[in-house]
Amino acid sequence: MSIVTTSTVSSTPMINKRVVVDWLGIAPFLLFALLFLILPTIYLIAGAFLTPDGSLTLKNIGDLFTKSIMDSYWISIKVSVASAVGGALIGFYLAWALVMGGLPTWIRHAFLTFSGVASNFAGVPLAFAFIATIGRLGLVTLLVKNWLGIDIFQKGFNLYSFVGLTLTYMYFQIPLMVLIITPALDGMKKEWREAASILGATNKQYWLMVALPILWPSLLGTTLLLFANAFGAIATAIALTGSSLNIIPIQLYAQIRGDVLHNANLGYAMALGMIVITGISNIIYIIMRMRAERWQK
Repeated sequence: MSIVTTSTVSSTPMINKRVVVDWLGIAPFLLFALLFLILPTIYLIAGAFLTPDGSLTLKNIGDLFTKSIMDSYWISIKVSVASAVGGALIGFYLAWALVMGGLPTWIRHAFLTFSGVASNFAGVPLAFAFIATIGRLGLVTLLVKNWLGIDIFQKGFNLYSFVGLTLTYMYFQIPLMVLIITPALDGMKKEWREAASILGATNKQYWLMVALPILWPSLLGTTLLLFANAFGAIATAIALTGSSLNIIPIQLYAQIRGDVLHNANLGYAMALGMIVITGISNIIYIIMRMRAERWQK
């Protein structure tokens, strides 16, 4: 009696083709992030601790605490905070009107489409648009002067100042807030309002005791994201104010590429300071976002 043994060969391929295809799909993004985000960041972090001849030094970090550079950081922080808070407040109200205000659906779709475009409208075109609208010879400035006899610049308004730059930044901060906070408002369950009403809560009590505590992580996180978004903006500020408002991105640009100021390593240290500030904002935003998603599940 003979015993015949058959060996089975696994039909499972050694390499999962689906995994290979998936990795090939994200390969362009990974390459882009490596070349234009990761490597430049490593380069400037290393440059912040080097002298022009390549020697290690802490002088660049120490120079960050000089009065001119600290003033630039402070101006940037104030502009970013003002535009972030203003954009968050106005954007939240607009998002609330779109989601819970009983407006027609087509208005919501049209406004969200506009917000997607406006949130990316920045740089020189945005600066030119504001100069042509409310600059010294802008359309609205002349209309108000000719029709109402009011010269807004003589009244103290100045587009090329802290207030003007903050107002310009809010143009893209408000629609960005609308885009980010709208899903959070959509996630508010009707059962929560119904339960509050059954228990005798007024509309004010519902918002103060139920809705706002749930939305608070999203509101705070989005405001921090708006802060980081404004803190790194440079093209709009240069085109609008030039060097009259010396925010830190303009000071950094002058150090690296300017004709008068040229200390690339100090510029790297300034960029490192910006990375730390925006990094902290983004980390807190991620934490707040995770908390908001946990509430809305």
